[in-house]
Amino acid sequence: MSSEVIDNIERLRGERKAVILAHNYQRGEVQDRADFCGDSLGLSRQAAATEAEVIVFCGVHFMAQTAKLLSPGKTVIMPDIDAGCPMADMITPEDTRRLKEEHPGAPVVAYVNTTAEVKAESDVCCTSANAVKVVEGVAAQGAQEIIFIPDRNLAAWVARHTKVRIIPARGFCPTHVHISAAAVREQREAHPGALFMCHPECEPEVVDLADVVLSTSGMLKFARDTEAPEIIVGTEIGLLHPLQKDNPGKTFYGFREAVCPSMKKTTLASLGRALETMTTEIEIEEAIAERARRSVERMVEVG
Repeated sequence: MSSEVIDNIERLRGERKAVILAHNYQRGEVQDRADFCGDSLGLSRQAAATEAEVIVFCGVHFMAQTAKLLSPGKTVIMPDIDAGCPMADMITPEDTRRLKEEHPGAPVVAYVNTTAEVKAESDVCCTSANAVKVVEGVAAQGAQEIIFIPDRNLAAWVARHTKVRIIPARGFCPTHVHISAAAVREQREAHPGALFMCHPECEPEVVDLADVVLSTSGMLKFARDTEAPEIIVGTEIGLLHPLQKDNPGKTFYGFREAVCPSMKKTTLASLGRALETMTTEIEIEEAIAERARRSVERMVEVG
């Protein structure tokens, strides 16, 4: 990418009083231009704490929505509005209401990987890092069963670590389910001394093979703290970029099939265009935003 494009991004960042956020699964060159890199909710919180007037979210649509929920007074734009999340699209507000009708009295815990409209129909949100803690917090308030949406695999992981009955939705992350148990065994054979860490969005048979099961932020911390020189990484391939930057003396092995097309839609060129044209802006109907924001805020209270 030409230095002209990069120089333009840096100039516009200042002119727009913008903060650039990049999810850990973004292209490496996009992560390198960001003010903050990380997971979706953490990024939104960091942006909310800044004096920036504009948030440019290099990620997928639900992430930019979450940033808007937490920073309603800031302008939030996405470099590529078509960057969606297949898993988030697997649950609708109508689906959520139907689950509540089928299980009256059961609170709904919504993974942050959902639209604002679905969050608005839910009782509390969670992340992959705090899902167990949030569910336990809800259970402690008397719930006998909990509806968990939309990821069946994260729901299964939570069910392993809590006594409350979990009612899962049928959603899943196509990128994580592409990581097969057979592929993990092949990596293990190729790198017999390496540890294997995976994301809880992976299928249960892959989780069973893991040394540790962690969120992306948890993986970054684990990689820094462990003395293991080699690690097999069971999540979207983009995480290898920050892992290798943070740990130059260690070796990381990913899975070629673990690529999220939506996460790779954002480029330096589209980032520059977004800053130039101030498009595409994220808007959320206030009635929905208020209810969705309450679900996110309750996560902090419960978890």
